[in-house]
Amino acid sequence: MKQRGRHRRRKRGRAVRAFLAGTALALTGAATMISVSQATVDGNPGALKPLSSTTDTAALGLQAQRVPQASLDRLASAMGRPVGVDAVLDHADKSLRAPDSCAGEEHRALPVEPAATRAYCWNAADTRSWRAGAVTTSGDADDDGVWGQNRVILSGWSQATGTPGRGLARVAFVDANDLGHLRYTSVLLVVPVDGGRDYRALASRLSGMVWYEDKLLVTADDKGRDALYVYDMNRVQRTTVDADAVGRVHGGWAAHGYQYVLPAVGSYRLTGTDGATRPESISLDRTTTPDSLVATSQPAGDEDGPTRLWRYSFSTAPTLTARAGLLATDTTGRADPTEVYRTDGSDIGGVLSYHDSWYVARVGSGDGHGTLWRQTRDGAQATRCGPEERRNCWIPDTPSLSYWEESGEVWTQSERMLFALPLASIDRALE
Repeated sequence: MKQRGRHRRRKRGRAVRAFLAGTALALTGAATMISVSQATVDGNPGALKPLSSTTDTAALGLQAQRVPQASLDRLASAMGRPVGVDAVLDHADKSLRAPDSCAGEEHRALPVEPAATRAYCWNAADTRSWRAGAVTTSGDADDDGVWGQNRVILSGWSQATGTPGRGLARVAFVDANDLGHLRYTSVLLVVPVDGGRDYRALASRLSGMVWYEDKLLVTADDKGRDALYVYDMNRVQRTTVDADAVGRVHGGWAAHGYQYVLPAVGSYRLTGTDGATRPESISLDRTTTPDSLVATSQPAGDEDGPTRLWRYSFSTAPTLTARAGLLATDTTGRADPTEVYRTDGSDIGGVLSYHDSWYVARVGSGDGHGTLWRQTRDGAQATRCGPEERRNCWIPDTPSLSYWEESGEVWTQSERMLFALPLASIDRALE
Protein backbone atom coordinates (compact mmCIF):
# COMPACT_ATOMS: atom_id res chain seq x y z
CA MET A 1 0.00 0.00 0.00
CA LYS A 2 1.17 3.50 -0.78
CA GLN A 3 2.86 5.10 2.22
CA ARG A 4 2.31 8.85 2.42
CA GLY A 5 3.55 11.23 5.06
CA ARG A 6 6.44 13.35 6.17
CA HIS A 7 9.03 11.49 4.09
CA ARG A 8 7.37 12.53 0.85
CA ARG A 9 8.41 16.17 0.82
CA ARG A 10 11.88 15.38 2.13
CA LYS A 11 12.66 13.03 -0.73
CA ARG A 12 11.04 15.16 -3.39
CA GLY A 13 14.12 17.28 -4.11
CA ARG A 14 16.26 14.19 -4.66
CA ALA A 15 13.54 12.58 -6.75
CA VAL A 16 13.19 15.58 -9.05
CA ARG A 17 16.93 15.78 -9.63
CA ALA A 18 17.17 12.06 -10.37
CA PHE A 19 14.18 12.16 -12.67
CA LEU A 20 15.55 15.04 -14.71
CA ALA A 21 19.21 14.10 -14.58
CA GLY A 22 19.08 11.93 -17.74
CA THR A 23 19.83 13.55 -21.05
CA ALA A 24 16.67 14.52 -22.97
CA LEU A 25 16.15 12.56 -26.16
CA ALA A 26 17.43 14.20 -29.32
CA LEU A 27 14.37 14.07 -31.55
CA THR A 28 15.16 16.98 -33.84
CA GLY A 29 16.24 14.59 -36.56
CA ALA A 30 12.98 12.68 -36.25
CA ALA A 31 10.99 15.89 -36.53
CA THR A 32 12.60 16.65 -39.87
CA MET A 33 11.10 13.45 -41.23
CA ILE A 34 7.62 14.86 -40.72
CA SER A 35 6.08 16.78 -43.56
CA VAL A 36 3.31 19.28 -43.05
CA SER A 37 0.49 19.54 -45.54
CA GLN A 38 -0.06 22.80 -47.38
CA ALA A 39 -3.60 22.85 -46.09
CA THR A 40 -4.37 25.15 -43.19
CA VAL A 41 -6.72 23.95 -40.48
CA ASP A 42 -9.57 26.35 -39.85
CA GLY A 43 -12.16 26.27 -37.11
CA ASN A 44 -11.03 28.36 -34.18
CA PRO A 45 -13.03 26.96 -31.23
CA GLY A 46 -13.28 30.42 -29.66
CA ALA A 47 -13.61 31.34 -26.01
CA LEU A 48 -15.04 28.95 -23.45
CA LYS A 49 -18.64 29.74 -22.53
CA PRO A 50 -19.64 28.93 -18.92
CA LEU A 51 -22.84 26.90 -18.52
CA SER A 52 -24.80 26.91 -15.28
CA SER A 53 -28.43 26.06 -16.01
CA THR A 54 -29.87 22.78 -14.81
CA THR A 55 -30.60 21.87 -18.41
CA ASP A 56 -26.91 22.15 -19.24
CA THR A 57 -25.56 20.32 -16.22
CA ALA A 58 -28.15 17.63 -15.43
CA ALA A 59 -26.89 15.34 -18.19
CA LEU A 60 -23.45 15.23 -16.56
CA GLY A 61 -24.46 13.77 -13.19
CA LEU A 62 -22.98 10.42 -12.13
CA GLN A 63 -24.17 7.90 -9.55
CA ALA A 64 -21.54 5.97 -7.59
CA GLN A 65 -21.93 2.17 -7.53
CA ARG A 66 -19.75 -0.24 -5.55
CA VAL A 67 -18.94 -3.87 -6.15
CA PRO A 68 -19.98 -5.54 -2.87
CA GLN A 69 -17.05 -6.20 -0.58
CA ALA A 70 -18.22 -9.79 -0.24
CA SER A 71 -17.79 -10.25 -4.01
CA LEU A 72 -14.24 -8.86 -3.95
CA ASP A 73 -13.37 -11.03 -0.94
CA ARG A 74 -14.76 -14.13 -2.62
CA LEU A 75 -12.72 -13.46 -5.75
CA ALA A 76 -9.55 -12.86 -3.74
CA SER A 77 -10.14 -16.01 -1.72
CA ALA A 78 -10.41 -18.06 -4.90
CA MET A 79 -7.52 -16.43 -6.81
CA GLY A 80 -5.11 -15.73 -3.96
CA ARG A 81 -4.00 -12.65 -2.09
CA PRO A 82 -4.06 -9.47 -4.24
CA VAL A 83 -0.77 -7.72 -5.06
CA GLY A 84 0.15 -4.12 -5.76
CA VAL A 85 1.95 -2.11 -8.42
CA ASP A 86 5.45 -2.99 -7.21
CA ALA A 87 4.81 -6.71 -7.64
CA VAL A 88 3.60 -6.17 -11.21
CA LEU A 89 6.67 -4.09 -12.09
CA ASP A 90 8.92 -6.85 -10.76
CA HIS A 91 7.65 -8.91 -13.73
CA ALA A 92 8.08 -6.20 -16.36
CA ASP A 93 9.71 -8.36 -19.04
CA LYS A 94 9.29 -6.24 -22.20
CA SER A 95 11.03 -3.06 -23.29
CA LEU A 96 9.94 0.00 -25.21
CA ARG A 97 12.32 0.91 -28.04
CA ALA A 98 14.37 4.11 -28.21
CA PRO A 99 13.54 6.53 -31.07
CA ASP A 100 16.63 5.65 -33.10
CA SER A 101 15.26 2.11 -33.50
CA CYS A 102 11.74 3.22 -34.44
CA ALA A 103 10.52 3.13 -38.03
CA GLY A 104 9.88 6.25 -40.12
CA GLU A 105 6.10 5.88 -40.01
CA GLU A 106 6.29 5.81 -36.22
CA HIS A 107 8.25 9.08 -36.15
CA ARG A 108 5.66 10.66 -38.43
CA ALA A 109 3.09 10.13 -35.68
CA LEU A 110 4.97 12.57 -33.43
CA PRO A 111 3.99 16.26 -33.23
CA VAL A 112 5.66 18.69 -35.62
CA GLU A 113 5.63 21.53 -33.09
CA PRO A 114 6.29 21.55 -30.24
CA ALA A 115 8.68 18.63 -30.58
CA ALA A 116 8.64 15.67 -28.23
CA THR A 117 11.61 15.58 -25.85
CA ARG A 118 11.07 11.95 -24.86
CA ALA A 119 9.70 9.28 -27.17
CA TYR A 120 9.47 5.49 -27.24
CA CYS A 121 7.85 3.03 -29.61
CA TRP A 122 6.01 -0.15 -28.69
CA ASN A 123 6.82 -3.56 -30.07
CA ALA A 124 4.72 -4.29 -33.13
CA ALA A 125 3.70 -7.71 -31.80
CA ASP A 126 2.19 -6.08 -28.72
CA THR A 127 0.15 -3.50 -30.65
CA ARG A 128 -1.15 -5.59 -33.55
CA SER A 129 -4.98 -5.56 -33.46
CA TRP A 130 -4.89 -3.28 -30.37
CA ARG A 131 -5.88 0.39 -30.30
CA ALA A 132 -3.83 2.89 -28.28
CA GLY A 133 -5.74 4.73 -25.58
CA ALA A 134 -5.28 6.89 -22.51
CA VAL A 135 -2.13 7.56 -20.49
CA THR A 136 -1.80 8.36 -16.78
CA THR A 137 1.19 8.24 -14.44
CA SER A 138 2.33 8.07 -10.84
CA GLY A 139 2.59 11.86 -11.22
CA ASP A 140 -1.22 11.79 -11.17
CA ALA A 141 -1.35 9.29 -8.33
CA ASP A 142 0.77 11.38 -5.97
CA ASP A 143 2.22 14.86 -6.33
CA ASP A 144 5.75 13.64 -5.56
CA GLY A 145 5.56 11.55 -8.73
CA VAL A 146 6.42 8.29 -6.95
CA TRP A 147 4.27 5.30 -6.07
CA GLY A 148 6.00 3.26 -3.41
CA GLN A 149 9.59 3.38 -4.65
CA ASN A 150 8.71 3.59 -8.34
CA ARG A 151 7.90 6.02 -11.09
CA VAL A 152 5.22 4.47 -13.24
CA ILE A 153 3.44 5.18 -16.53
CA LEU A 154 0.13 3.45 -17.28
CA SER A 155 -0.77 3.06 -20.96
CA GLY A 156 -4.26 1.92 -21.95
CA TRP A 157 -5.09 -0.30 -24.95
CA SER A 158 -8.31 -1.86 -26.25
CA GLN A 159 -9.27 -4.53 -28.71
CA ALA A 160 -12.66 -4.92 -30.38
CA THR A 161 -13.97 -8.31 -31.45
CA GLY A 162 -16.67 -7.10 -33.83
CA THR A 163 -19.37 -8.41 -31.52
CA PRO A 164 -21.41 -5.90 -29.47
CA GLY A 165 -20.47 -6.02 -25.80
CA ARG A 166 -17.35 -8.08 -26.49
CA GLY A 167 -13.77 -6.91 -26.43
CA LEU A 168 -10.70 -6.51 -24.25
CA ALA A 169 -9.04 -3.65 -22.39
CA ARG A 170 -5.56 -3.80 -20.93
CA VAL A 171 -3.15 -1.46 -19.17
CA ALA A 172 0.62 -1.58 -19.67
CA PHE A 173 2.40 -0.98 -16.36
CA VAL A 174 5.61 0.80 -17.40
CA ASP A 175 8.60 1.00 -15.07
CA ALA A 176 9.76 4.60 -15.61
CA ASN A 177 12.55 4.70 -13.02
CA ASP A 178 15.12 4.70 -15.82
CA LEU A 179 13.86 6.91 -18.64
CA GLY A 180 16.58 5.55 -20.88
CA HIS A 181 15.16 2.04 -20.60
CA LEU A 182 11.42 1.66 -20.08
CA ARG A 183 10.24 -1.85 -19.19
CA TYR A 184 6.62 -2.97 -18.99
CA THR A 185 4.10 -5.75 -18.58
CA SER A 186 0.35 -5.66 -19.22
CA VAL A 187 -2.63 -6.23 -16.94
CA LEU A 188 -6.11 -7.10 -18.22
CA LEU A 189 -9.03 -5.03 -16.86
CA VAL A 190 -11.98 -7.13 -15.74
CA VAL A 191 -15.33 -6.78 -13.99
CA PRO A 192 -16.42 -9.24 -11.25
CA VAL A 193 -19.62 -11.16 -11.99
CA ASP A 194 -21.72 -13.80 -10.26
CA GLY A 195 -21.00 -12.41 -6.82
CA GLY A 196 -17.23 -12.63 -7.29
CA ARG A 197 -17.27 -16.25 -8.45
CA ASP A 198 -16.06 -15.17 -11.89
CA TYR A 199 -15.08 -12.11 -13.92
CA ARG A 200 -15.61 -10.85 -17.45
CA ALA A 201 -13.40 -8.70 -19.66
CA LEU A 202 -14.00 -4.96 -19.74
CA ALA A 203 -15.14 -4.45 -23.34
CA SER A 204 -14.42 -0.75 -23.61
CA ARG A 205 -12.08 1.61 -25.40
CA LEU A 206 -9.78 3.25 -22.85
CA SER A 207 -10.11 6.77 -24.22
CA GLY A 208 -9.73 8.25 -20.74
CA MET A 209 -7.84 7.12 -17.64
CA VAL A 210 -6.74 8.80 -14.39
CA TRP A 211 -4.75 7.23 -11.56
CA TYR A 212 -5.51 9.22 -8.39
CA GLU A 213 -4.24 8.04 -5.01
CA ASP A 214 -4.87 4.28 -4.99
CA LYS A 215 -7.72 4.35 -7.52
CA LEU A 216 -7.69 4.08 -11.30
CA LEU A 217 -10.69 5.61 -13.10
CA VAL A 218 -11.24 4.61 -16.73
CA THR A 219 -13.87 5.60 -19.27
CA ALA A 220 -16.45 2.96 -20.03
CA ASP A 221 -18.70 2.32 -23.01
CA ASP A 222 -19.02 -1.46 -22.93
CA LYS A 223 -22.43 -2.15 -21.43
CA GLY A 224 -25.40 -0.41 -19.88
CA ARG A 225 -25.07 3.02 -18.30
CA ASP A 226 -21.66 2.79 -16.66
CA ALA A 227 -19.63 5.89 -17.59
CA LEU A 228 -16.49 5.29 -15.51
CA TYR A 229 -15.11 2.13 -13.94
CA VAL A 230 -13.10 2.28 -10.71
CA TYR A 231 -10.12 0.02 -9.98
CA ASP A 232 -8.09 -0.36 -6.78
CA MET A 233 -4.36 -0.42 -7.57
CA ASN A 234 -3.75 -2.58 -4.50
CA ARG A 235 -6.04 -5.35 -5.77
CA VAL A 236 -4.19 -6.78 -8.77
CA GLN A 237 -4.83 -10.55 -9.00
CA ARG A 238 -2.53 -13.18 -10.48
CA THR A 239 -3.89 -15.62 -13.06
CA THR A 240 -3.05 -19.32 -12.97
CA VAL A 241 -3.86 -20.62 -16.47
CA ASP A 242 -2.32 -19.45 -19.75
CA ALA A 243 -5.35 -19.54 -22.03
CA ASP A 244 -7.24 -17.29 -24.46
CA ALA A 245 -10.32 -17.42 -22.26
CA VAL A 246 -11.11 -14.69 -19.72
CA GLY A 247 -12.43 -15.74 -16.32
CA ARG A 248 -12.73 -19.01 -14.45
CA VAL A 249 -11.59 -21.98 -16.51
CA HIS A 250 -10.80 -25.62 -15.86
CA GLY A 251 -7.83 -25.63 -13.53
CA GLY A 252 -7.97 -22.01 -12.41
CA TRP A 253 -8.17 -18.47 -13.80
CA ALA A 254 -7.27 -17.08 -17.22
CA ALA A 255 -6.94 -13.62 -18.80
CA HIS A 256 -6.32 -14.03 -22.52
CA GLY A 257 -2.75 -15.09 -21.80
CA TYR A 258 -1.94 -12.24 -19.41
CA GLN A 259 -0.38 -12.91 -16.03
CA TYR A 260 -2.45 -10.38 -14.11
CA VAL A 261 -5.99 -9.01 -13.96
CA LEU A 262 -7.30 -5.89 -12.22
CA PRO A 263 -10.94 -6.35 -11.10
CA ALA A 264 -13.25 -3.34 -10.90
CA VAL A 265 -14.29 -2.27 -7.40
CA GLY A 266 -17.01 0.13 -8.53
CA SER A 267 -18.35 2.39 -11.24
CA TYR A 268 -20.07 5.71 -11.88
CA ARG A 269 -23.30 5.46 -13.84
CA LEU A 270 -25.09 8.02 -15.95
CA THR A 271 -28.03 9.46 -14.05
CA GLY A 272 -29.84 11.15 -16.91
CA THR A 273 -32.11 9.33 -19.32
CA ASP A 274 -32.38 11.36 -22.52
CA GLY A 275 -29.24 13.27 -23.39
CA ALA A 276 -27.00 11.77 -20.69
CA THR A 277 -23.39 12.55 -21.56
CA ARG A 278 -20.68 9.92 -21.27
CA PRO A 279 -17.12 11.20 -20.63
CA GLU A 280 -14.78 10.27 -23.48
CA SER A 281 -11.52 11.80 -22.29
CA ILE A 282 -10.52 12.57 -18.71
CA SER A 283 -7.48 13.94 -16.89
CA LEU A 284 -6.40 15.23 -13.49
CA ASP A 285 -6.14 18.89 -12.49
CA ARG A 286 -4.11 19.56 -9.33
CA THR A 287 -4.42 23.36 -9.64
CA THR A 288 -7.96 23.37 -8.23
CA THR A 289 -9.03 23.06 -4.59
CA PRO A 290 -9.79 20.23 -4.14
CA ASP A 291 -8.10 18.35 -6.99
CA SER A 292 -10.51 17.65 -9.82
CA LEU A 293 -11.26 15.28 -12.67
CA VAL A 294 -11.82 17.08 -15.98
CA ALA A 295 -13.73 15.55 -18.88
CA THR A 296 -14.96 16.16 -22.38
CA SER A 297 -17.39 14.44 -24.70
CA GLN A 298 -18.75 14.83 -28.19
CA PRO A 299 -22.49 15.30 -28.89
CA ALA A 300 -24.23 11.95 -29.10
CA GLY A 301 -24.79 10.38 -32.52
CA ASP A 302 -25.49 12.87 -35.29
CA GLU A 303 -26.65 15.59 -32.93
CA ASP A 304 -25.44 19.16 -33.43
CA GLY A 305 -25.31 20.01 -29.74
CA PRO A 306 -22.34 21.76 -28.15
CA THR A 307 -19.16 20.03 -27.07
CA ARG A 308 -18.79 20.33 -23.30
CA LEU A 309 -15.78 20.55 -21.03
CA TRP A 310 -16.44 20.01 -17.34
CA ARG A 311 -14.97 18.92 -13.99
CA TYR A 312 -15.86 16.93 -10.88
CA SER A 313 -14.17 17.45 -7.52
CA PHE A 314 -12.32 14.59 -5.89
CA SER A 315 -13.22 13.59 -2.36
CA THR A 316 -11.14 15.15 0.41
CA ALA A 317 -11.55 12.08 2.60
CA PRO A 318 -8.31 11.08 4.38
CA THR A 319 -6.00 8.56 2.75
CA LEU A 320 -6.71 4.91 3.66
CA THR A 321 -10.45 5.53 4.02
CA ALA A 322 -13.13 4.08 1.76
CA ARG A 323 -13.60 7.42 -0.05
CA ALA A 324 -9.92 8.02 -0.84
CA GLY A 325 -9.25 8.49 -4.54
CA LEU A 326 -12.93 8.75 -5.46
CA LEU A 327 -15.12 11.60 -6.67
CA ALA A 328 -16.89 13.80 -4.17
CA THR A 329 -20.56 12.82 -3.88
CA ASP A 330 -23.61 13.87 -1.91
CA THR A 331 -25.32 11.66 0.66
CA THR A 332 -27.03 9.69 -2.11
CA GLY A 333 -23.76 8.93 -3.90
CA ARG A 334 -24.33 11.39 -6.73
CA ALA A 335 -21.43 13.34 -8.24
CA ASP A 336 -22.34 16.57 -10.02
CA PRO A 337 -20.00 18.78 -12.05
CA THR A 338 -18.58 21.84 -10.33
CA GLU A 339 -17.77 23.68 -13.55
CA VAL A 340 -19.13 23.29 -17.09
CA TYR A 341 -18.13 25.02 -20.34
CA ARG A 342 -19.24 24.91 -23.93
CA THR A 343 -16.67 25.03 -26.69
CA ASP A 344 -17.31 25.57 -30.38
CA GLY A 345 -14.57 23.03 -31.16
CA SER A 346 -15.53 19.66 -32.58
CA ASP A 347 -13.75 16.32 -32.90
CA ILE A 348 -11.99 16.82 -29.57
CA GLY A 349 -9.76 14.08 -28.21
CA GLY A 350 -7.60 14.58 -25.15
CA VAL A 351 -8.21 17.39 -22.68
CA LEU A 352 -6.04 18.92 -19.95
CA SER A 353 -6.86 21.73 -17.52
CA TYR A 354 -4.16 23.79 -15.81
CA HIS A 355 -5.12 26.89 -13.82
CA ASP A 356 -7.51 28.86 -16.09
CA SER A 357 -6.36 27.22 -19.35
CA TRP A 358 -7.90 24.20 -21.06
CA TYR A 359 -5.72 22.37 -23.58
CA VAL A 360 -7.76 20.41 -26.11
CA ALA A 361 -6.45 18.17 -28.88
CA ARG A 362 -8.55 18.01 -32.03
CA VAL A 363 -8.50 15.04 -34.37
CA GLY A 364 -6.53 15.42 -37.59
CA SER A 365 -8.07 16.14 -40.99
CA GLY A 366 -7.19 14.55 -44.31
CA ASP A 367 -3.51 15.54 -44.07
CA GLY A 368 -3.01 13.32 -41.04
CA HIS A 369 -2.16 15.91 -38.38
CA GLY A 370 -4.38 17.31 -35.66
CA THR A 371 -4.33 20.60 -33.78
CA LEU A 372 -3.66 21.49 -30.17
CA TRP A 373 -5.54 24.47 -28.76
CA ARG A 374 -5.39 26.35 -25.49
CA GLN A 375 -8.78 27.77 -24.57
CA THR A 376 -9.81 30.22 -21.86
CA ARG A 377 -12.85 32.40 -21.26
CA ASP A 378 -11.10 35.08 -23.33
CA GLY A 379 -10.36 33.11 -26.50
CA ALA A 380 -8.33 30.31 -28.08
CA GLN A 381 -4.81 29.87 -29.41
CA ALA A 382 -3.28 27.01 -31.40
CA THR A 383 0.27 25.76 -31.62
CA ARG A 384 1.89 26.82 -34.90
CA CYS A 385 4.51 25.28 -37.18
CA GLY A 386 6.20 25.79 -40.54
CA PRO A 387 7.02 28.96 -42.45
CA GLU A 388 3.34 29.83 -42.82
CA GLU A 389 2.60 29.05 -39.16
CA ARG A 390 0.07 26.34 -39.90
CA ARG A 391 -2.03 24.94 -37.07
CA ASN A 392 -2.04 21.27 -38.07
CA CYS A 393 1.07 20.49 -36.06
CA TRP A 394 -0.15 17.93 -33.53
CA ILE A 395 -0.56 14.14 -33.73
CA PRO A 396 -3.58 12.81 -35.66
CA ASP A 397 -5.52 11.45 -32.69
CA THR A 398 -4.90 12.11 -28.98
CA PRO A 399 -6.91 9.91 -26.60
CA SER A 400 -5.66 11.75 -23.51
CA LEU A 401 -3.19 14.23 -22.05
CA SER A 402 -1.57 13.69 -18.65
CA TYR A 403 0.47 16.36 -16.83
CA TRP A 404 3.31 15.16 -14.58
CA GLU A 405 3.55 18.05 -12.15
CA GLU A 406 6.91 17.03 -10.68
CA SER A 407 8.73 17.22 -14.03
CA GLY A 408 6.51 19.75 -15.82
CA GLU A 409 5.93 17.29 -18.68
CA VAL A 410 2.79 16.29 -20.57
CA TRP A 411 2.59 12.59 -21.47
CA THR A 412 0.43 11.10 -24.20
CA GLN A 413 0.64 8.54 -26.99
CA SER A 414 -0.09 8.10 -30.66
CA GLU A 415 -0.87 4.75 -32.25
CA ARG A 416 2.63 3.31 -31.86
CA MET A 417 4.60 5.83 -29.79
CA LEU A 418 4.56 6.95 -26.18
CA PHE A 419 6.00 10.44 -25.78
CA ALA A 420 6.36 13.49 -23.54
CA LEU A 421 7.15 17.18 -23.84
CA PRO A 422 7.23 20.10 -21.40
CA LEU A 423 3.99 22.00 -20.88
CA ALA A 424 6.12 25.15 -21.17
CA SER A 425 7.07 24.19 -24.73
CA ILE A 426 3.39 23.93 -25.65
CA ASP A 427 2.80 27.41 -24.32
CA ARG A 428 5.77 28.73 -26.29
CA ALA A 429 4.41 27.18 -29.49
CA LEU A 430 1.05 28.95 -29.18
CA GLU A 431 0.42 31.77 -31.61
